[in-house]
Amino acid sequence: MKIDKSWYIKPKDKSFPSDISAGGVIIRIEGNKLLIALIRDPKFDDYLLPKGRLEKGEGFEDAAKREIAEETGLNDLTLVAELGAKERLTFEKNEWRTTHYFLFLTEQADGTQNLQEDENYILKWFDIDNLPPMFWPEQKELIEENRERIKRLIKGLG
Repeated sequence: MKIDKSWYIKPKDKSFPSDISAGGVIIRIEGNKLLIALIRDPKFDDYLLPKGRLEKGEGFEDAAKREIAEETGLNDLTLVAELGAKERLTFEKNEWRTTHYFLFLTEQADGTQNLQEDENYILKWFDIDNLPPMFWPEQKELIEENRERIKRLIKGLG
């Protein structure tokens, strides 16, 4: 399945449901390389950034950390920066979703397998300059738009 432009057209109907999510770009330093954590649903070939809905009373950053832990098992995360928000329809095209993304740094290479019963994501690390095909185009766009900023921010921590 390929995501096309139709997922990025906001319905004009004011009563169309909307939702807010949070997620993250997780970086691990290995030698001179910045590796980014991506997940893949075994039903699809392309990769995703971990993200998900906010729970009641939860802030964006806390939701991002919780979702990352649930989907990747990575839980030793240091917040580096906010990267911005992206909007689109959900996979089922039944809600308009705004997802707020954060940049995190970790030293963890492996996470405990995900804690979500209905999802069985596979965690893999990729060089930030050599990304695999990604399922959601706006996620790859987020990384590409912020690539040099991410490199500067991570380098500034060292």
